[in-house]
Amino acid sequence: MKKNILAQAISFALAGMPLIACASEAELMQRLDQMAAEIAQLKAELAANKQKTETVEKRQDVLATTVETSAAKGPSSILGPNTVLSSYGEVNYSRQSKDASKSQADVARAVIGITHRFDEKTKMVAEFEWEHAVTSSSDKGETEVEQLYVEREFNNGLRAKGGLFLIPAGLLNSNHEPTAYYGVYRNFVETAIIPTTWREVGFSLSSTLDNGLTWETGLSTGFDLSKWDATSSDGRTSPLGSIHQEGQQAKSRDLSVFGALNWRGMPGLLLGGSVFTGKAGHKTTDFPAQDARVTLWDLHARYTPGKWDLSALYARGTISNTDALNQSFAGQQTPVPSSFYGWYTQAAYQLWKSEDYALTPFIRIEKFNTANSYSPSVDVPTGPNERVITVGSNFNIGEGVVIKADYQKFKQDATRDRLNLGLGYAF
Repeated sequence: MKKNILAQAISFALAGMPLIACASEAELMQRLDQMAAEIAQLKAELAANKQKTETVEKRQDVLATTVETSAAKGPSSILGPNTVLSSYGEVNYSRQSKDASKSQADVARAVIGITHRFDEKTKMVAEFEWEHAVTSSSDKGETEVEQLYVEREFNNGLRAKGGLFLIPAGLLNSNHEPTAYYGVYRNFVETAIIPTTWREVGFSLSSTLDNGLTWETGLSTGFDLSKWDATSSDGRTSPLGSIHQEGQQAKSRDLSVFGALNWRGMPGLLLGGSVFTGKAGHKTTDFPAQDARVTLWDLHARYTPGKWDLSALYARGTISNTDALNQSFAGQQTPVPSSFYGWYTQAAYQLWKSEDYALTPFIRIEKFNTANSYSPSVDVPTGPNERVITVGSNFNIGEGVVIKADYQKFKQDATRDRLNLGLGYAF
């Protein structure tokens, strides 16, 4: 570009030389003024082209940062220089061993995600989810905003986040795409005890240190114990899952605090834990458990040496000061438990890999109790210590598609034994 402009300038100068020899002084000055104006215009065009080139290069740098950030979740579709589209979904089939009439197929979920970078350090993340294929007042499906937050990274590595985001608890809640876990369904401990996918509206700070330690802490909405339905079995299925608020006009008189630590200072090893606590009464009128407090904590580990993938997790929750509330539930089937817990161990091994295909069998043993204890006023049996053994395999096709099959054996309730098949994707 610079060579072209200089050539044009020289051409104008040469074209003017014969005129200098024969023109009057006035004509000469007029020609010189015209040549000066044309050269000034060429300089302006050169400056504009330089600015345009710098802008394109800057946008390319931002785009590269966006693609690099989203690479951890797999290949994504780029909607523009700063915007990335992502998605995941799963279709499952289950056949119960004792009663084949209860077999069912389900489009469990379909999720669309959008990440937009305003600049190198500021981004917006949104995820929209549809569950069970059909959503209406008479169907079991749900439509929900799973995440919606803005995050800013500062020069010292500190990150600040605000909006609706996933609580950093356990191994699965923050990484719950079907390609990220073994088995057709998410494990019971991280759905019944830790209510994955668990999100709250709030604000958090986080950072990753040079020694491999990542920390996150924040203030957020919590649970609403006034939503507890003692006539339903939902509280037995998942105590916290039945009273979470999901950012839907969430009661916020009582806020909660949380914190998480994860250490990755050794290749292939992750050690971590989290805690979440807050009151759940919110000064609700005539509610007999104003001082009830919900606390949930977990410890987890994952180790991936070579072809092995080994993990373990323990989680425990408590709901305090529920004696008066449970007295009002006298005679009903599902009082509020004062404690609940669960743990699992899991081992997977990549048995075979060829080009884009990989076969990884696994076994998982888990034990959980959603009603481990009650307040002294409750005269009902505690929940069973259910143990589930899951044996199966993941068959990965490339980086974004997985076919799954497993068999689950229940110790306490054998009627739930089942064969599961699944298809999932994530990009």
